[in-house]
Amino acid sequence: MSHWDVHHLPRADGKTFLVTGGNAGIGYFVAEQLAGTGATVLLGSRGTAKAEAAMTSIRSLVPDASLGHVRLDLSDLSSLKSSVDTLGIDRLDAVVCNAGVLLEDQPRRETSDGLELTFATNHLGHFVLVHQLMPLLEAAEGGRVVTTGSFVGKSAELDLDDLQSKRDYQPKRTYARSKLAQMLFAFELDRRLRAAGSPVLSVVDHPGGALDSLTPPRPVHPEAAGRKFPAGLLLQGKEAGAWPAVRAVLDPSVRGGEMFGPRVFGLRGEPRREPVRGKLADTALAARLWAASAELTP
Repeated sequence: MSHWDVHHLPRADGKTFLVTGGNAGIGYFVAEQLAGTGATVLLGSRGTAKAEAAMTSIRSLVPDASLGHVRLDLSDLSSLKSSVDTLGIDRLDAVVCNAGVLLEDQPRRETSDGLELTFATNHLGHFVLVHQLMPLLEAAEGGRVVTTGSFVGKSAELDLDDLQSKRDYQPKRTYARSKLAQMLFAFELDRRLRAAGSPVLSVVDHPGGALDSLTPPRPVHPEAAGRKFPAGLLLQGKEAGAWPAVRAVLDPSVRGGEMFGPRVFGLRGEPRREPVRGKLADTALAARLWAASAELTP
C-alpha cells in the first residue's frame, strides 16, 4: 500500500470534482481539502446562499480556490438531468456522492414523486445523478465515482420488498438502510463498469465516527458544544471524516471496487483500504437492488 499523507495531498491542477452536499458537514471538508490541490471543485447544494457561504469559508483558507455551485436537489429525481446540463463542462474527473439526510424524530415523509424521502435522497438521487454524469466521467482520464457510505450501513438489513419503509418506518434504521443501499450500488456499479470496459472507477468510502463536537470550527460550521473527552479517543471530527473520500478521489493507487475508511477500528484515524465482506460483498443482493432502483427511478 502506498503511503498516504492527509496533510500533503497530491496536486490536481486542471481537474474538476463535484461534491454533493459540499456546503456543510463532511461534504464541506471534502470540498475544502480538494480545493487545496488546485482542482476546480463544484459544490452540489439545493440552496445558493449556503453554497456561497461555504465557498467564502473555503476561500478564507485557500485564497486561490477554484470553486463553483451546482443547484442540486437529490430528492427531486426529474430535476437532476437539467442540473447536470447546467454544469457547462466537457469532462468530470470525479463525483463524490456525499449528500444525505437523516430525519430524526420526524414522521415518514415522501418526495413529490411519492418516494420515501431518506431513501430517495441518499440512494435513488445518487443512482440517477451518476447515470446522468457518466458521459462526463468517461470523457475524463480515469474518472471516479466516490460514494460515501456509513459505518452504520454495514450492519443494516435491506428489505428489498419494503425499500420505501412503508411497513415499519424508523428514521435511523431507514437512514442506515439507505447508506447500505448506496454502498451496494457503488460496488455493483464498479462490476458493471469493468464488464463494459469503462475507464471509470467506482470506489466506496465511509467517515467512521465523525462528531460535530470534535470538528474544527469554520464560518459554516461554528465550534460545537459538547464533551470532547472521552469521545475523542474513539471518534473524530468531520474534517478527519472527509479523509477517506479525499483519498478515494486523489490516490493514484486506488482501484475500482475498493473501500476506504479510518484506520483505527474503522472509526477514527488516517484512511486505509478496508476489506469488502459480508453484505457488502453480496453480488446477488446488489444486483437485485440495482434492478429495484431502476424500476423506482425515471
